[in-house]
Amino acid sequence: MGVNMSLGTTMSSQPVSVASDNPNMESIARKQRLQDVFFHRVTQSFSLLVLVALMGIIVSLFINAWPTFQKFGVQFIWRVEWDIINEEFGAAIAIVGTLASAGIALLIAVPLAFGIALFLTETCPVWLRRPLGTAVELLAAVPSIIYGMFGLFVFAPLFADYFQVPVQQMLGGMPLVGFLFGGSTNGFGILAAGIVLAFMVLPFVAAVMRDVFEIVPPILRESAYGLGCTTWEVVRRVVLPYTQKGVIGGIMLGLGRALGETMAVTFVIGNANRMPTSLFSPGTSIASTLANEFGEAADFHLSTLFALGFLLFVITFIVLSAAKIMLLRAEKAKGL
Repeated sequence: MGVNMSLGTTMSSQPVSVASDNPNMESIARKQRLQDVFFHRVTQSFSLLVLVALMGIIVSLFINAWPTFQKFGVQFIWRVEWDIINEEFGAAIAIVGTLASAGIALLIAVPLAFGIALFLTETCPVWLRRPLGTAVELLAAVPSIIYGMFGLFVFAPLFADYFQVPVQQMLGGMPLVGFLFGGSTNGFGILAAGIVLAFMVLPFVAAVMRDVFEIVPPILRESAYGLGCTTWEVVRRVVLPYTQKGVIGGIMLGLGRALGETMAVTFVIGNANRMPTSLFSPGTSIASTLANEFGEAADFHLSTLFALGFLLFVITFIVLSAAKIMLLRAEKAKGL
């Protein structure tokens, strides 16, 4: 009887204990929900802040560039005039200079970066891998104005004496290709700007390629080597297919850096507002035009510079979008 009473007392006291804990549990759960909502809203606001900043840049560029587009329309893109006195402007010369210098930079930098990344990840001795990788990373940290000063005071004189003059004498009179090597041989021009840009872009592309090559599982490499594959076959059939997205991303990163580079290009491109007719011809780019003329521009001239900035933004967006489409098509073709 006493045992039953004690059990009954114990059983009757348990619901009271649970009931007394329920308010605490509910308050804790409510507090956690509030914390989760707050954390979600804060992180969401950080993400939206990026979109707001991007839209603000686009809108501000377009509003300031509107007088130029209103006067010239779409023809502003392929007009070649640049007459500040008579307010006759066109973006074709700057666009051609930008695309030409960036294209030359990629043609030079991508093969070199691929070779550097391949050496560091596949064939480099262990004792040399870390110092060489650190040197590549330090090269990426050099300010662009240092590259520009190097190009102006060191590279341009050597380039004129030991490359432009001999090449022009050798190839300048040849049919079909001779026109590419005409013009002045003072060390400046589209090709010089492309080479300096290549040295700037090289460490970025090489670092990205090295990192993506290192994420390939060792078992894939070992299996390929076990089948008797050479190093190049392993890279071509195992490493590159596995890291395709990262490699293209690194190349696009370098292209974006080359398209928007200002100071290094301004030092060596020649800053001539005329259409380049050869690789040695001086020219200009969108970024160098903005750097040279923004400080003294006013009224309609200033609107024209904003229009150039807007076009540079559009060009960069188109290039990155094209790269993304290429990746999606490649993944679709592989059935991913």
